[in-house]
Amino acid sequence: MTPTDLLTDAFGRVHESTQAVLDGLTDDQLRHRPGPEANPIGWLVWHLARVQDDHVADVGGHDQVYDGYVARFDLPYDAAAIGYGQSSDDVAAFAASAELLADYAAAVHDRTVAYLGTLGADDLDRVVDDRWDPPVTLGARLVSVVNDDTQHVGQAAYVRGLLGL
Repeated sequence: MTPTDLLTDAFGRVHESTQAVLDGLTDDQLRHRPGPEANPIGWLVWHLARVQDDHVADVGGHDQVYDGYVARFDLPYDAAAIGYGQSSDDVAAFAASAELLADYAAAVHDRTVAYLGTLGADDLDRVVDDRWDPPVTLGARLVSVVNDDTQHVGQAAYVRGLLGL
């Protein structure tokens, strides 16, 4: 197994978990907040897909998939928002259907897998962010995205479980 095969498998697991957590949810279930400041399933899925889309587009030098989805989501956020730094009120304002979220997440996954298919093992050592010490390599950035996505899809699955589903 190559390093890119490993990353493809990891992103594939995130994708499968994301689709499973969305399966059959109503709009109310997607917006349910188990506590006043807690993140709902819909926002968590949107955020994990936005982070993956944003970060992979940045390192891959291509447009974000979200550019084609901004109008469909019609959220009260700046089009560049990915969820970082949003207030509780911002999170509460999130609304999208499970179908739209699943479609967007699938499109992001497809773009990610296509990008990973272009990489060789040496590419993963390329520095993509020199603002850190040590500088961040492509491999570290991609692992970071997988880690972030895994945490958020796990949180979404937990909230789904609290709903008794």
